[in-house]
Amino acid sequence: MDHVDHVLIVDDDREIRELVSGYLKKNGLRVTVAADGRQMRSFLDADRVDIIVLDIMLPGDDGLVLCRELRAGKHKTTPIVLLTARSDETDRIVGLEMGADDYLVKPFAARELLARIKAVLRRTRMLPPNLQVTEVAQLLTFGAWQLDTTARHLLDATGTVVALSGAEYRLLRVFLDHPQRVLSRDQLLNLTQGREAELFDRSIDLLVSRLRQRLRDDAREPTYIKTVRSEGYVFAMPITIAKTRS
Repeated sequence: MDHVDHVLIVDDDREIRELVSGYLKKNGLRVTVAADGRQMRSFLDADRVDIIVLDIMLPGDDGLVLCRELRAGKHKTTPIVLLTARSDETDRIVGLEMGADDYLVKPFAARELLARIKAVLRRTRMLPPNLQVTEVAQLLTFGAWQLDTTARHLLDATGTVVALSGAEYRLLRVFLDHPQRVLSRDQLLNLTQGREAELFDRSIDLLVSRLRQRLRDDAREPTYIKTVRSEGYVFAMPITIAKTRS
């Protein structure tokens, strides 16, 4: 039997849940709905889903808190599309930094959400092999840092784990997979988020800034991530690769 993609919609607005779930079902998707984080957790403990549509403005834990929770747990690879009633770019950037794969601003057409869902699922399943977590555990060493690709841990010279958001981890992986190569903002957007909807270069600039902070890289005279004027960014540090202990 062919697999039917399963969508979990988390939104406290019953009208939106009914409208969206009805439309998605008519278009061949399996749909489950939840009104808040408690219902979301309860369902995820009982079944698996292919993608989560998550409203930011929820009672109790909001969507950003839940997104961070999902990315830190066993659902860290499940695609997430955020819904927000706010047009503030900051909300969108924070959501992407926490690991969301896309966002949609309310009010929206159910048809557009369906297109976003299909695009995110397609991108997730067609990521280049070098952007997927490899079966062979690796340590990528660059300067005083190491990235454990299995645990998704960034380690400093003392072995201390430095926390990375989902978006920061993906951006660092892209840089480490393409060292000594100038990458434009559009290339970085496509490789880290693969978003086919509205793109904004500023989100990449902010992510680079945050990643530099994690690496303690001076933005004025960076050692790791250098800015190439009018072109983009380049990861300038040599990288060595070794297997980790099994």
